[in-house]
Amino acid sequence: MDEMKLRPAPDPSGVMSDLVENTTINRRQFMRLGFNTAGGVLAASLGALGFAAILLPPSGAGGGDAAVKFWAKGREDEAWYGAMHLQAMSKSVFEKEAAKSNVGMSGAQGVWNGLPVVVIYVPHAENKDKGATDDVPRFQFMAGYDVTKKYVGHATEMLLAQPELFEPDNNLVMIFSRCTHLCCIPGWQLIDDPTTKDTWTPGGGDDGGSKLFCICHSSRFDPTAIEVNTNVNRSNGQMFDYLGIRRAGGPAPVGLPIIPIIMNGDTIEASTEYEGWLTYCD
Repeated sequence: MDEMKLRPAPDPSGVMSDLVENTTINRRQFMRLGFNTAGGVLAASLGALGFAAILLPPSGAGGGDAAVKFWAKGREDEAWYGAMHLQAMSKSVFEKEAAKSNVGMSGAQGVWNGLPVVVIYVPHAENKDKGATDDVPRFQFMAGYDVTKKYVGHATEMLLAQPELFEPDNNLVMIFSRCTHLCCIPGWQLIDDPTTKDTWTPGGGDDGGSKLFCICHSSRFDPTAIEVNTNVNRSNGQMFDYLGIRRAGGPAPVGLPIIPIIMNGDTIEASTEYEGWLTYCD
C-alpha cells in the first residue's frame, strides 16, 4: 500500500471532535437520515480527496423507495454511471458495463433509503462451474471468524437456513457501505491501487484486485468472498451475526454486511426485513 501513503486528514475546524463529543443519534434516526450528517463531517475534514465528501444524498433521497439508485454526485464526468445519478439501478446496465471489464465485473456507488451502498456485478452463474483460477470471478462461500479468530459460522449454513439473504445466480451483491472500522464509506475502484485493479484472485485474501477500498484508513474488502460475520450492537453491547463480505486487509476488524437484493424485473431493489447489521454504526 506504499503507493497510496494514506493518512487521516487534519481537522483544523474541530468539527469531527465536536460531533463525537456533543452529538448522539439513535438507530431510528440513522435509518432515516442515512449518512447526511456523517458525510458532511467527512466533507469538511477530508476535502476533495474523500469520496465520502461527495456521497451526500439530499434530505430524504431514496427514503421509502425500494429501488437502489446510482450516486455519482461530484463524479458525473468520471464515473461510468455519472449520467445516471439518482436514477434507479438496473441489472442490464451493470451487465453492459461488465462486458468492458477484463474479468467481467462492474460496480457502482449507490444510495438506498438514505444509506450508502455499493452494488457489484459478478459473473457467478457463468463461472461457478469453472476451476478456481485467477481472473475467473465467482462468489465464494466461506467460513467466518470473529476478531479473536473464533469460528462463527459458514456462509453455506446461513444460506441454507435463510436463502432469501443472497441469491448468487443473480450475479449481483449489494453491500452496506459503512466501514466496520470507523464507519467511513468504502468505494469501488475510486482510486488507482493494486487492490482496486480490474483483476480477481480466488481465496478472499488481500492479493489481486477488485476490492472495495476505504480511502480514509485503507481497509479492503473482497465483495466475492461471502462469509458469516459478527459485530457488536453499539446501543446495547450485544453481539449479532450477519451475512457479509470478507475483510481482506487494513484496520477494519470484520467484513461488511450484505443487503438482500430483490429483483423487480430489471430494476434492483432491496429488502428492508434485515436491519440488525445497521447497529454497528449507531
